[in-house]
Amino acid sequence: MSDIRAVLTDIEGTTSSIDFVKDVLFPYARQHLPAYVETHTDVAEVQHWLHEAAKEAGIVEATRGEIIDLLIRWIDEDRKSTALKALQGMIWREGYESGVYTSHMYPEVAARLRAWHAQGLRLYVYSSGSVPAQKLLFGFTEYGDLTPLFSDYFDTQTGHKRETASYRKIAEAIGLPPDQVLFLSDIREELDAAREAGMRTVQLVRPPTALVDAGHPAVADFDAIAP
Repeated sequence: MSDIRAVLTDIEGTTSSIDFVKDVLFPYARQHLPAYVETHTDVAEVQHWLHEAAKEAGIVEATRGEIIDLLIRWIDEDRKSTALKALQGMIWREGYESGVYTSHMYPEVAARLRAWHAQGLRLYVYSSGSVPAQKLLFGFTEYGDLTPLFSDYFDTQTGHKRETASYRKIAEAIGLPPDQVLFLSDIREELDAAREAGMRTVQLVRPPTALVDAGHPAVADFDAIAP
């Protein structure tokens, strides 16, 4: 892949364990969301995303408690809501900054990202989590602050991850032909969409899941990738 000039990576199941998000971040946000909303009613950004959540749910008028209940239900459903992701990111920041947790990275990821960056590859993130949440996750890792390695971040405001148009938008935004961008993910449907947009693809299949032919080059870890 000597013509690759940029690596675009997913997060959950790719750089980081899904369990960290599911077992640490989601429960923390669920537990702290009611108090966070109640104590940040005068913060314009919080109000904006509460309004966006109500609009997404088709609610014209609702009490703060009803919106909180809606968001809690969305967390339980793992709904891919941009408003929910934004609010979760604000709550997660408090947990990171207070030292409640650091984000999980698979053992080889940080070293490999640093090596690719040193080689001159441009690194980007594309995740269903909000951009602020992505920056927090890479900023508070077990291996230090990795955010200086990345040129930019993309979330569902760009488009959904299983839609080809999203990857075309990203290629345009970073100013490279799609075939010079390598997309890494554990989800076949995302890889299919990226390939349809013209990107190169590699599927991460983390142990104990067995490597199988899913239509994309499959590897167990970042050390097996040679952009």
